[in-house]
Amino acid sequence: MLLFVGQDAMMKTLLTLYPVWLLIFVRSIVTLLVMTPLILILGAPHRLLTPLWPLHLLRAFLFATGFSMFYAAFPFMGLAEVSTIFFSAPLITALFASVFLRETIGPHRCAALVVGFIGVLIAMNPAGENFSWVAILPLLCAVTYAISQIIARQIGDRESTLTVGLYTLTFAGLLILPMGWLVNQVIEITPATHHLRWELPPEAFGDLPRLALLGVIGMAAYSLVSRAYQIANASLVAPFDYTYLPFAAILAYVLWDEVPALNVLAGMTLIIASGLYLGWRELRAARHSDEVPVTAEAIFAPGSPLPPQIPEEESAK
Repeated sequence: MLLFVGQDAMMKTLLTLYPVWLLIFVRSIVTLLVMTPLILILGAPHRLLTPLWPLHLLRAFLFATGFSMFYAAFPFMGLAEVSTIFFSAPLITALFASVFLRETIGPHRCAALVVGFIGVLIAMNPAGENFSWVAILPLLCAVTYAISQIIARQIGDRESTLTVGLYTLTFAGLLILPMGWLVNQVIEITPATHHLRWELPPEAFGDLPRLALLGVIGMAAYSLVSRAYQIANASLVAPFDYTYLPFAAILAYVLWDEVPALNVLAGMTLIIASGLYLGWRELRAARHSDEVPVTAEAIFAPGSPLPPQIPEEESAK
C-alpha cells in the first residue's frame, strides 16, 4: 500500500506539470515494456495472446475512464479526501456482486455496507457549504472499478495475474489518448483544468526518468499486492488495503500540509471499520466452509481479478 500511496503522491505532484492523459499513458508503456518479456520468460500459465481480450478491453475502458476521473480530482481536492471517497469501491463491488452474481449478503454484511456508505456520504458532505461536484469524480471511479471487478470474476480463474495486468493496463494506456482528445473537444481548458489539456509538454523528454519511475512504482505496487493475494487468504490480506488511507493522509500532510476535514476523518473511520468487518465475516465464513480458502487473485488490487465466490454468510452461522 505504501507504493500505491507513493504513486498517487507522484501523480498529484506531476499533474502540476503534465496532463493526466500523458501520465496514465507513460505508466502503461512501462507496464508493457516490463511485463511482456516477463510473461515470455515465465511461460504458462501466463500468455500474451488470449481469446478473452474483449473482456480485457472492456475492463481497460473502465480503468481508463475511472482513473482519469480519479486523478482529475487531485488538483481540486486533498489526497486523503479523494482516496476516502474512492474506497467506497469494495462496498459497491459487494453490492454489485449480490445483484449481478446472485451472491448472498446476510444481515451482518448488509449492516456493514450501510455503515460504509454512510461514511462515504459523511466524507463527501453534499449538504455542506464547501461541497464541490468534483467530489463525484472519485465516486464515479469507484463505480467503474467495481464494475471492472465484477467482469474480472468471469476471467479470474482462466487468466494469470500477469496476463490480466498486462492487458488491462496496456489497453487502458492506449484508450486514454483518444479519450483525452475527446475531452478536450468538449470542455474548455482553463487554468483550473490545465491538467486536462491535450498536449505534450517539451520538458517531458527531459523528465523521462521521473516519468518512468512513476510507471515502475505503479507496476510494482500492483504486482506485490496481487502476489500477496495469491499466496495468502484474501480475507487476511484485504484489511491491509485500508492502510492506504492513513498513509495517504500522513504523506499529504508532510508534502502539502493537507489536513483532512473532520467529516473526511469521520467518513474514513466508518469506511475502514465497515471494510474490516466485512473482511472478518468473510474469513469467519471461509473457516466454517469446506471450500478451499480464498487465495487466488485480488479483491481490491487495481487490475486484479476477484477471487472465487466467498462462502455465503449463512454458512458461517
